[in-house]
Parts: sequence; structure tokens; C-alpha cells
Amino acid sequence: MDWKTDWGLRGRMGFTMFLLFALYVVFIGVLIQVFNVGIIFTLAMFGAFSLAQYFFSDKLALRSMGAREVSADEYPDLHRRIERLSQQADLPKPTVAVADTQVPNAFATGRNKKNATVAVTTGLLRALDEDELDGVLAHELAHVKNRDVMVMTIASFLSTIAFFIVRWGWLFSGDNRQGAPVIVAIVASLLVWVISFLLIRALSRYREYSADRGAALITGKPGALASALMTIDGRMDKVPEEDLREEAEMNAFFIIPIKAGFVGKIASTHPSTENRIEKLRELEKEMETA
Repeated sequence: MDWKTDWGLRGRMGFTMFLLFALYVVFIGVLIQVFNVGIIFTLAMFGAFSLAQYFFSDKLALRSMGAREVSADEYPDLHRRIERLSQQADLPKPTVAVADTQVPNAFATGRNKKNATVAVTTGLLRALDEDELDGVLAHELAHVKNRDVMVMTIASFLSTIAFFIVRWGWLFSGDNRQGAPVIVAIVASLLVWVISFLLIRALSRYREYSADRGAALITGKPGALASALMTIDGRMDKVPEEDLREEAEMNAFFIIPIKAGFVGKIASTHPSTENRIEKLRELEKEMETA
């Protein structure tokens, strides 16, 4: 496999992390001023949250989806496919997880190549044929190879903290003396959340194109992934609205976003399925003439 480093993705990941770090510093400064707490305490608190996010983000992501690690005895075909595709991608075989849900989707999580997990839903396994499933699994492995899973996890951390303050900060307003500082903190958190969300959205859209190209290189079949995307997109309309809302918070990590729920209604973290399919068809023609 002629795998080439996607410097466009690397550059975007680096720039996004730089901007998020600057936003992180400003956010901490505002919280210190508003709540009049020591900088050591604040840094220690954020440091503890960051370490927890780094080491346990994969487990939290799996739990939020109701996914569990499965053995080769339970899903032999799925394990064989991931092992074969991992060898083709020159990657260690990741942990395999399955979520029992009608939503046809997949995602990768983990802090590095040696600690990665590829998760699929039972809805996805029922919806796709063999080549389409290979395309989706290769797409998730491409995320692992590109090292963008951990970057997205770190980038999502600040957004999560800010959103938590926006959503629950009013509980700490107390009397009038505390009310004004808390309102300032909520407003600042709202701005941080919006900015970080837009940065994550911009990075996520590019990384999906990059993972699509990576999947085409791993399998040698861009058309199979294009077909899978059409199948998944079409099946989303048949999934109960309640199931879609429950899982929309994982949109940035899914192969196809859920267009429902709070996050799904704000903005898509992915390019349109039509644009992704068009680029895959173009890549298919290039590979045929090469």
C-alpha cells in the first residue's frame, strides 16, 4: 500500500490544537478572575480532567454508545476482517467493539495506534454487504493511522467542559453576589463552546475526506465505501427518532453524522454524503487509469 502522509490534515490538526490551547488559556484566566480562585487549584483541576480524558476517553465513548468489547468467538467474521485490513494498513489490530442499536454507524476511538478501538453497530452489520463493510472498517482504521482520533478527543474536551458550565452553571448562582460572576462565566463558556465547536467542525470535515482516501488505499475499492455511504445515509431515515437523539452527541466520531438531536441540528461535523461519494468516484477513476 502506497500510504502517503496527509500534510494538509497534519497542518490542520496542529493549527486547531494551537488555537484551542490559546482558547484554553483565556478560558482558564476568565474562570480564575470570575470565581477568584487560585491558579494552582484551577490548573490542577483542568489537568486532572485532561488526564482523565486522555486515558479514559475510549471507555467513555464506548459506554456512551452502549458498545462493548467482543471476542473473536462472538464475532469471528468481524474480527477476521479487522485483522486483515489492519495488516493491509500496517497497523496493530485494534480492540473490536459492537453496540446493539438500529443506528447503522461506526467509529474509532483510543489515544494511539496501540490503544485503539474500532466499534460498529449491529445495525451497520445488518445493512452492508461484505465489500461495503470492508470499506467502512478501513475508513475507521484510516482515522487511527492518521492519528486524528486522539486530536479530536483532546479538541472535544474543552468544548465539553464549556458546554457543561453553560448547561449547569445557573445551579451555582446562589445569592445576588454570586449571581453576576456566574452569569459572566456562563457567557464566557458559551463563547468558548461555540468557537471550539466551529474549530472541531472544520477539522472533522477535512479528516473525513482524508479517512475516505485512506480507506480507498487500504481496500483498493473506493466504490465500495461510496456504496456503503449511500446505504448508511438511506438507512438513517428508517431509524426511530429517539434512537438517533440518544447517539447524536458522538457525531464528530461517526462515519456518517446523525441529523437529529441538539448537536445534529446546530451544524454538521461532516461534509455532505454527496460530496464524499463524488470524491470517491473521482479517486476510483484515477486508480483505474493508474
